[in-house]
Amino acid sequence: MLEKVAAFEEELSETERQLSDPAVVGDQAQLKKVGRRFKELGEVLAVGRPLREASEDLVAAQELLEIVEEDDDRQQLNDEVSKLQTSIERLEIELQALLLPRDPNDGRNVILEIRGAEGGEEANLFARDLHEMYLAFAANHGWKVEPMDARESDMGGFSEVTVLLAGADAWTWMKYEGGVHRVQRVPVTEAQGRVHTSTTTVSVLPEAEEVDVDIDENDLQVDVYRASGPGGQSVNTTDSAVRITHKPTGLVVSMQDEKSQLQNKVKALRVLRSRMLQAQQDKQQAEASAARKGQVGSGGRSEKIRTYNFKENRITDHRIGLTLHKLDRVLAGDLDEVINELLANERTEQLAQATSQG
Repeated sequence: MLEKVAAFEEELSETERQLSDPAVVGDQAQLKKVGRRFKELGEVLAVGRPLREASEDLVAAQELLEIVEEDDDRQQLNDEVSKLQTSIERLEIELQALLLPRDPNDGRNVILEIRGAEGGEEANLFARDLHEMYLAFAANHGWKVEPMDARESDMGGFSEVTVLLAGADAWTWMKYEGGVHRVQRVPVTEAQGRVHTSTTTVSVLPEAEEVDVDIDENDLQVDVYRASGPGGQSVNTTDSAVRITHKPTGLVVSMQDEKSQLQNKVKALRVLRSRMLQAQQDKQQAEASAARKGQVGSGGRSEKIRTYNFKENRITDHRIGLTLHKLDRVLAGDLDEVINELLANERTEQLAQATSQG
């Protein structure tokens, strides 16, 4: 571990030099990459340096033990050795966790897409509930929220809604939310008070920047049409809605939330670029590809990642077997406990894998 700390010290010095290199400063992509690594090294050395100091102190204390003869002095040194060993063990675990492979999307903003799936209007209404939950969660974390697009349903729900969550840790916290969310409750349309089961799908995309994905305008088919609202009623009288098809991949993105055709096109390109980035990452990593396909699936009730049971005020995350009877608080944006458990589970699995390979 101490050899690794020394290597990180050298890398930090080199990274500092690169940050002042005009060639790096003039390259946006490279500057961002080097800046991110500089931050990562700072976090690692914030643990690595105290580990090195504690290790050096331990060696000094053990050497003193070999020459000290007074019982009181030996007892004091033994206590010091014990404390240092405990501290070193804790710091080594912390450092090992920091050295686990980092998610390449950490630090990126998130494009969140929520759609009503099975259950008709009740699924759309729950899509609105999830939208409000994530907005409250974003506010709790101090993220900026930018509405991208929304298609309201007849009863005030969302058949589809897209928002951008901008924050340095947005991806870290939101990446687990992709998948099928199942709701069990009595719909407002149910006259006899029977509990129904519906599903809403959530897609979580890392926002791509222009430097991440090169899009050839010749590969795009851009269609414009008149935006419409619930029941097919016209929202405006101009062809402001935009649908972009990326012909090589078949990806299609539609936007109609803005009154300006240009603004809708800009937003559609941002979403398209992010979907293409995700597709590239999936192609590079077979495991990531499988996880991505598993995020949404067909929206069927059996593909759920989480269940929200209103009668029991219960939320259950099926991936880690976590059940909490605080659904009201979760829907109000208090998702931290759930996501912290998912983060801890991922870290435990990574540490176990690193140990078995080591």
